Amino acid sequence: MYNANPYDVIPAVIYEIIEESPTIRTLRLRPESPISFKTGQFVELTIPNIGEGPFTPSSSHYITEEMDITIMKTGFVTEYVHKARVGDTVGLRGPYGKGYPIEEWKDKNILIMGGGVGMAPTRSLFLTLLHDIDDYNSITFLAGARAPKEVIYKQHIDEWRKHDKVNFLRAVDKIPEGERWSEEVCLITKLLEKIDIDPKDNPVIVCGPPVMMKFGTLDLLEYGYADKDIYLSMEKKMYCGFGQCRHCVMGKYYACKDGPVFTYDMIKNEENIWE
Repeated sequence: MYNANPYDVIPAVIYEIIEESPTIRTLRLRPESPISFKTGQFVELTIPNIGEGPFTPSSSHYITEEMDITIMKTGFVTEYVHKARVGDTVGLRGPYGKGYPIEEWKDKNILIMGGGVGMAPTRSLFLTLLHDIDDYNSITFLAGARAPKEVIYKQHIDEWRKHDKVNFLRAVDKIPEGERWSEEVCLITKLLEKIDIDPKDNPVIVCGPPVMMKFGTLDLLEYGYADKDIYLSMEKKMYCGFGQCRHCVMGKYYACKDGPVFTYDMIKNEENIWE
């Protein structure tokens, strides 16, 4: 069941911190009471006496007594998130928004594209899909990062690749001097050349920096995916979570209330969706 009152703040203890990259860390949280959510939804994470921000869990929605949240250091609140320590207590409220309609994807060949910290929502989706892997024909995951040191979830890749129905490809934009990398070196969108999926009536999920989502969407349309089958996570635009600050307005939509998951056909005619 979902929380009786999603506006209540639930205390949660940080029981582990994983330093994913120099600017990205995963907080592993144990809330005072279980928090149910649907993969793709988001929560507001509160740092006491500092502030709060919206983040999408990066753990499976089948796990409610614990929650992973992967966060990039990008501003005031996230700066304090990166100062948190094991044993600290934060607050969680939610869930909010609409998640991925995975119940519509049975017997489909699912393609996921996650770039940078956009891997967080897609990790939640991927782990949720793995829970019921026999419901789907295949899951192809294309993961991108700017450089090897910025690749996240490195410790899980070998295990994920053991699944027969999973094809997991990774790429970095470049290899700076002193860094090592044995997989693809290209933009994530170039990985589309290395897969063979019939795009007709199959879903593709995209999450990452706006420029990656923009050009990824254009490449997916060229690949043959229909507007209605391209799912975009527009969480970058969110702030308050209530639809009050209007920070996330996209034409007639609020990313926090009507999303953050949208199909491209819903928003393609709205202005400035990639900003």
